[in-house]
Amino acid sequence: MSEHDDFSLRRVPPDRRYSWVSVALQRFGQVSSFHQFLLGAVLGFGMTFWDAVLAITVGSVLLEGITILMGIAGTREGLSTSVLARWAGFGRRGSALVGLLMTLSLAGWFGVQNDVFAQGLHALVGGPPVWVWALGGGALVTAIVLFGFHAMAWTAYLTVPAFLALAGFSIAGALGDHSLASLVSDPPPGPPMSLAQGTTLVAGAFIMGAVMTPDMTRFNRGAADVVKQTLVGITLGQYLIGLVGVLLAHAARSADVVGIITSSSGVLGTLIMVTAIVKINDWNLYSSTLGLVNTVEVLFSRRLDRTTATLLLGGLGSLLSAVGILDHFTTFLTWIGIVTPPVAGVVIAEYFVVRRWRADLDASRAVGELPATAPNWVPSALWCWVAGAAVGISVPFGIPTVNSILAAFALYVLLGIRTNRPASAPTASRAAG
Repeated sequence: MSEHDDFSLRRVPPDRRYSWVSVALQRFGQVSSFHQFLLGAVLGFGMTFWDAVLAITVGSVLLEGITILMGIAGTREGLSTSVLARWAGFGRRGSALVGLLMTLSLAGWFGVQNDVFAQGLHALVGGPPVWVWALGGGALVTAIVLFGFHAMAWTAYLTVPAFLALAGFSIAGALGDHSLASLVSDPPPGPPMSLAQGTTLVAGAFIMGAVMTPDMTRFNRGAADVVKQTLVGITLGQYLIGLVGVLLAHAARSADVVGIITSSSGVLGTLIMVTAIVKINDWNLYSSTLGLVNTVEVLFSRRLDRTTATLLLGGLGSLLSAVGILDHFTTFLTWIGIVTPPVAGVVIAEYFVVRRWRADLDASRAVGELPATAPNWVPSALWCWVAGAAVGISVPFGIPTVNSILAAFALYVLLGIRTNRPASAPTASRAAG
């Protein structure tokens, strides 16, 4: 087994956990990205400053609740989202579906953001054609992810402060000619956006990050660390970056603040682009590899090393972004993002409320192993998954992603109370390295 496999199919042992600051910096890096600036700009273009504050507050509270619960399950069991799903509602075969969805979604977005990286650098500094930048950017992120969580932590130590300093310098220049009091009190420059619409954007923008939270928090040392890093990472990311985006939209009277931030020529604009993409795209690729490793092990009874999965997905995503084909798949990726959130509802309901497999998890955790058996299929979970997605798509009020999670949660709890435990099968992961 590769030394950089990062416990892809087993528990992360206590002596391989990290301080909450190290994990929190990576969480903050996920949230404080260009995407967050863009989200803030969209809010600011259609809302007053204080309405945007309210939308960010409501959306963040909902996100943090879901993220904390998923994160506590991950750190307690030391397992990735897709492996945890075996004993958290879905069973072995169902967890393969969860892993496959995460692989398709996150590897796809890795490629899409890599294409944005390549287009941006080509526009800023010229030089080689876009496809060369795409291959180079993809190779850089793939190399970081190959070395696992430890290398990604050091990358965050370097890129997060660099991004904040560089973007802050650029933003100070963009806002320097405007009165802060005026920007805060100005009406929105674009078509009005309702509070419900704004909250939906905030909650929906990071929902995939909430679902894959155990991939990250399995390296935490305890539940208190999960709470601290979530409150610090998401709150600072949403407010600091999001509200700056709101102010920039008011100052520029445009939602295209990404263009404003990257308008600095030469080295500054290049460095902002590089640090922004690297610090979020490594997690897109990392989590997609964990999903693929679990899917291959379940469906084909074969062990796919995480480093091999990284090379496969990183190479494929880089190549597809280089030829520009991923531009045609954004609708497909968006639909995957719609059907994935109910996974969190099922996992939270099973792990914290129904608890049919908690005794197995508790007993095996005491000896640092996985349970000897796992359910193959849990039909009630699949029905709840489908029902949650249907509610998210069809219900015309509320926040679609949150509606889907709550519907899946409530239905699973109701069915779980009345359903006997499904038959289990031996799990091959018990001996997996």
